[in-house]
Amino acid sequence: MEDKNNKGTKGNIRDLRRIAIIPLFAALTAVGAQIAVPVGNVPITLQMLFVFLSGFLLGPVEAMTSMLLYLTLGAVGLPVFANFSGGIAHLVGPTSGYLWAFPISAFLIAQLRRKFNTVLSGVVGLAVVYIIGWTVLGLHIGSYRKAFIVGVIPFVFIDFAKLFVANLVALKLDKVMRGKEYGQT
Repeated sequence: MEDKNNKGTKGNIRDLRRIAIIPLFAALTAVGAQIAVPVGNVPITLQMLFVFLSGFLLGPVEAMTSMLLYLTLGAVGLPVFANFSGGIAHLVGPTSGYLWAFPISAFLIAQLRRKFNTVLSGVVGLAVVYIIGWTVLGLHIGSYRKAFIVGVIPFVFIDFAKLFVANLVALKLDKVMRGKEYGQT
């Protein structure tokens, strides 16, 4: 009788890859948070680069889970947020909307990239981060206009640059991964 839980070597390797890749992207996002340039209440970091990459390179559930793991690590106090900070305050404060949008964005990017190109899916993911982040920031500071001025406008060009870098990296990694998969060098 065949063991239904035995997926074979390829299935086990795929499962191990999934188990390893989720914390890897959480860790990369944490590293990206430490590369920060302060701009008002919201620092410019490389977090969004890794949100894009998780969506471009992982499946929707894995991409979302990696960002949820990142938020969980920060919530329990590990210094994974900008400026080596952590704690639940980051997830309820003025800029918390940007953080909470990461899992949603990563999921949508991964889901949409199946039907559209990576840049378009990244634009949708970025819009989600901006809308949720701007809304929460506006609630906290009492002005959506001011929140847009300080929480969206300064970041648009740099975030689009991150999107294009992530797209190039994802295209290159996809070619490398596909080449190895088919035994090419």
